[in-house]
Amino acid sequence: MTRPPANRPPAKTARPGKPKNKPATEATVAPGVSPATAPPGQPPTVPHKAPIWTHLYFQVLVAIAVGALTGHFFPTFGESLKPLGDAFIKLVKMIIAPVIFLTVSLGIAHLSDLKKVGGVAGKAFAYFLTFSTLALVVGLIVANVVRPGSGMNVDPSTLDAGLVSGYTSKAHDSTIVGFLMDVIPETVVGAFTGGAVLQVLFFAILFGISLAAIGDKAKPVMTVLESASEAFFKLVAILMKAAPIGAFGAFAFTIGRYGIESVISLAALVATFYLTSALFVVVVLGAVARVNGFSIFKLMKYLKEELLLVLGTSSSEAALPSLIAKLERAGCDRPVVGLVVPLGYSFNLDGTNIYMTLAALFIAQACGIELSIGEQLLLLGVAMLSSKGAAGVTGAGFITLAATLAVVPSVPVAGIALILGVDRFMSECRALTNFIGNAVATIVVARWDKGLDIQALHRALDGEPAPVAAGAVQADAD
Repeated sequence: MTRPPANRPPAKTARPGKPKNKPATEATVAPGVSPATAPPGQPPTVPHKAPIWTHLYFQVLVAIAVGALTGHFFPTFGESLKPLGDAFIKLVKMIIAPVIFLTVSLGIAHLSDLKKVGGVAGKAFAYFLTFSTLALVVGLIVANVVRPGSGMNVDPSTLDAGLVSGYTSKAHDSTIVGFLMDVIPETVVGAFTGGAVLQVLFFAILFGISLAAIGDKAKPVMTVLESASEAFFKLVAILMKAAPIGAFGAFAFTIGRYGIESVISLAALVATFYLTSALFVVVVLGAVARVNGFSIFKLMKYLKEELLLVLGTSSSEAALPSLIAKLERAGCDRPVVGLVVPLGYSFNLDGTNIYMTLAALFIAQACGIELSIGEQLLLLGVAMLSSKGAAGVTGAGFITLAATLAVVPSVPVAGIALILGVDRFMSECRALTNFIGNAVATIVVARWDKGLDIQALHRALDGEPAPVAAGAVQADAD
């Protein structure tokens, strides 16, 4: 005879929608850190949506607005805040050299085929040449159609060349041979202390090739460099917390020093330049993005924090380290990002190119000078050469414009004094266009080189958390 089963309480069932345990791979991120800006050594996933005021892009946007109001209503005080913006840019520039060196050298060292380095550089320069030329042509066409300088009737003899003597002297000292020689640093240490991005890139490429060439003997060095890379990208995340302060100071200075009134007097030029740049980004770069399988609008949303930082500081260099980290998280191979982004800061300046041909023709029209087709083509060719090597910092576009006009005798170089008052307001647009152009270029070159993870790209642009992969480096979790 069998004993009846003992009465037991029914097993507890999990309540729907509330799992007992979180997945082991889920990680948390400190409040205020978005999935895109989490440090490389930390999985970019968040357990809940943080309040909007904790996001960097919102803080920078508020800082820009407060800075504009401060500069407008308290111009003297606004001008005195210039050190805040300068200090933040110096902080970022302080780490640009090691970030580029570590990214490029480690990326190349991990490559088994060193021919890929030359292939990536070749594809990048092909892209740069094509779209830099297109940007120059767009600026030329718009200037001829809109004619923003017509009717000003400025007498060239009344222009004060002394106002722009500093820019023209720098332009005179800039030559193609001199630029190429400056790529080679005097010493290894000099590459990091001189502030020249291309010198750091040049040394990083050679050092990465050397690491790849010695094989297993390089592993101890690479282990140290990998740890240093994580530390520096963590430092990037720390420094970005000061971005709202830098943007506030820089924008308050700009409005306080130059005032909104200076824009009104040359509103036609400023509006034409902004509209042309916007159309170039949306139509030209948008078409390039669509052909390569992504949306330009989603990319700009993904980079919104960096774009606002560039807007606030007028410097695309301020967002360079963060751009490198985000593009790697978006599925671009490290060697591609490490090569294309720094090269693009000197050779892929879409905004600067639009500005140069548009501003040059504006000055000619304002002085009543009609340029022939041949002279305009000469202007375009000279602008193509003089724009190379211009850094992504405030004032570089003005210097390259002076260098371009110096070779075209029909247009007086002193004519750049006409736009001196509004150049600062156009520098934001130049930097933004350059920044977006370099982001698009990196993704496109990565795709051409079969170094793009399409799924990771779409996850990043759609704002989805990236999965944690064992053994992943840099852009993924450890």
